[in-house]
Amino acid sequence: MAAKSYKDVALQYAQDVTAGKIICGKEVLLACIRFSKDCKRDDLELRTKEPDFVIGIIERIMVHKQGEALDGTPLTNTPLLLQPWQIFIVYNLLGFYYRGTNVRRYKEAFIFIPRKNGKTLFVAALAFGLALLERRSGAKIYIVAASLDQACQSFEDILYTLRYRQMIEDFRVRDNNAEHSIKCEFEDEDGQPSGSIEMRALASNPDAQDSFNCNIAIADEVHAFKKAAQYNRFKEAGKAYTNKLMIGITTAGDDINSFCYRRLDYAVKVVTETVKDDSLFVFVSRADTDDKGNCDFTSAIQQQKANPSYGVTIRPSDIMNDALQAQNDPQQRKDFLSRSMNIYTSAMKAWFDIEEFRASDQKYNWKLQELAKLGIDWYGGADLSRLYDLTAAALYGKYNDVDIIITHAFFPVVMAARKADEDNIPLFGWKDDGWLTMCNSPTVNISDIVHWFITMRRMGFRIRQVGHDRKFAGEEYFPAMRKAGFKIVDQPQYYYLKSQGFRHIEKAAKDGKLYYLHSDAYEYCVSNVRAIEKTDDAVQYEKIQPEHRIDLFDASVFACVRMLDGAAKQKNLNEWF
Repeated sequence: MAAKSYKDVALQYAQDVTAGKIICGKEVLLACIRFSKDCKRDDLELRTKEPDFVIGIIERIMVHKQGEALDGTPLTNTPLLLQPWQIFIVYNLLGFYYRGTNVRRYKEAFIFIPRKNGKTLFVAALAFGLALLERRSGAKIYIVAASLDQACQSFEDILYTLRYRQMIEDFRVRDNNAEHSIKCEFEDEDGQPSGSIEMRALASNPDAQDSFNCNIAIADEVHAFKKAAQYNRFKEAGKAYTNKLMIGITTAGDDINSFCYRRLDYAVKVVTETVKDDSLFVFVSRADTDDKGNCDFTSAIQQQKANPSYGVTIRPSDIMNDALQAQNDPQQRKDFLSRSMNIYTSAMKAWFDIEEFRASDQKYNWKLQELAKLGIDWYGGADLSRLYDLTAAALYGKYNDVDIIITHAFFPVVMAARKADEDNIPLFGWKDDGWLTMCNSPTVNISDIVHWFITMRRMGFRIRQVGHDRKFAGEEYFPAMRKAGFKIVDQPQYYYLKSQGFRHIEKAAKDGKLYYLHSDAYEYCVSNVRAIEKTDDAVQYEKIQPEHRIDLFDASVFACVRMLDGAAKQKNLNEWF
């Protein structure tokens, strides 16, 4: 149906990006390098029929519902002409097949672009084109978002086009409070059924969407999803189809403990070839950051790197003006970074800049066995849960001015699946990475915590003291630790006592002298801390949201206070002699 092949456009885009003729971020560059490599693979072939069909449908039928060109010309009712980066995406998704088969290579996509780059209309156009492409398979397309209003934006773009093109009579449309759907039955020249399409706009509700069946789902604004299940239910809905496709398309948010951020992290690992996933297409467009996570957001180059539609839908003067406002008004900065530069920021109430912690941690690479042989004093801390919540243990040591934190978490296996889903905590990922022990009991098993300290001591860690709050220790922990030969110190959770450890850890991170063995679990807890400054520079801290956890950080503060107290006593003793 398409009048021309768009293959040359996709190839030229990849070549121009690789040659530096198109300014873009490093992940887009890697996506283009990956595309060029894939074109040379013996087991893949790049077909033109399917992507040309979809792009042709989009450019021949879809129109703009609203908007203006950069010169102020109204765009309403004008054809939607895809930009090279959008054609590149469609060609990747639909063009690659395993050689000699009708099996498409990509089953999933993660598309990460800032606001105002034409994302919503692109989602609508892509959904419509894919529906017609897969009509012979009885295409079912779901456009989903965290809110129904967001999902309906793309749905309404499709309806507007059908009305403008006077095609609406060929479709059965339901657009009311109960349902937002478009359906059509197709017949061949002999009047025989030749396929059908059904498109629906839905709010992603994992509790009510277990039985859906579709071959293509597009999840819009994934950063607003509260649970992984909101995405995974639709991903699983395509299992009956060989050429299923799940597309997540989103802008950055401000919660680095969200499903979207972890999905972004995985996508970056795929495109950087840290992990291999041949079924996931990745297009991550964002500004570059330095080792500490800082972004030069007032740079026109960085603004162009983040926004693939820079100079088309993004007005250079407008985004520069917004950047200068963000520079001069800190309360605007995080929104500008996440929405316009596509840089994930920590939650607005978070005290720490997690990128400072990461930058410091990445400087060092001691293994656990190497740390055990350093011959230094270690101090322990434990944050014990009441019944079946997260429990944490930590060791704190100092070597050559570097503060070292070793943490371990505990959670009862009976409650793990429920809490991981309800509170969006990656417990099973931590278990797989060795940061967490699943206790084989309905509540946290105190003997598991004691055993961890014993194991660390046997490895060679010279543990001087272990601090904890007796109020939460119960009747088992205290005598069990004493019986094991540990010197334990009752350490009440008064903020003025914990503040010293809090400030010490904060300074070590800022100075680049903090190492926590690259623990994702510890980073999760650090990013959930919010704090209020009291008198005399003291800090009172707590978790940002009730469903968040800070227990590993809390345990490290306990251990740090014990270390500082031990160092102060040793100094006084030396001065006395």
